[in-house]
Amino acid sequence: MVSINPRTITTAEQLYSIPDDGNRRELVEGVLSMMSPAGCEHGRIAGRIFLRLATHVEQHALGETYAAETGFRISESPDTVRAPDAAFVSRGRLEAAAPTAGFLSLAPDLVVEVVSPNDSFSSVEAKAADWLRAGCQVVLVADPGNSTIHVYESGSGIRLLRSGDRFSAGPVCGGWSLDVDDAFGVSRQVT
Repeated sequence: MVSINPRTITTAEQLYSIPDDGNRRELVEGVLSMMSPAGCEHGRIAGRIFLRLATHVEQHALGETYAAETGFRISESPDTVRAPDAAFVSRGRLEAAAPTAGFLSLAPDLVVEVVSPNDSFSSVEAKAADWLRAGCQVVLVADPGNSTIHVYESGSGIRLLRSGDRFSAGPVCGGWSLDVDDAFGVSRQVT
């Protein structure tokens, strides 16, 4: 097993070579960031959203979806590697990307981030801004604390979706849509 000092991790290649020890890591402008494993509620919501996204992408052969903790190198010198809770990359962009065994060196078309109880809102906003600067078209930030989804769209600002609202990715992901209540597992009674 390779022993690596976390203080010396400054590149995506070094990050990728760390043996899996169950910890979550990202590299932000050459600085290693350690995170606690996701909690039960976080994982449940991320799983619900990923399942719906992956099913749509697969049914329509739109590209590939990536589950939690898949790393994407979104900037170099210094390197930034982010790992969303779910992501979609279109088939055309994947075909143009250089094949790699490590991290994809591109920003996904669509990213999903689920807010953890220990996340500050400013850190979540910073992460969404990183994704958009890197070329991501849509970032969904699901907040279990108040059952809302913040939609960050390239060039369009931020929208807040609440219970009863529906998100539509439009052409970014072949018309994929998501009910806010469904994302959080809230069943609405029909009268």
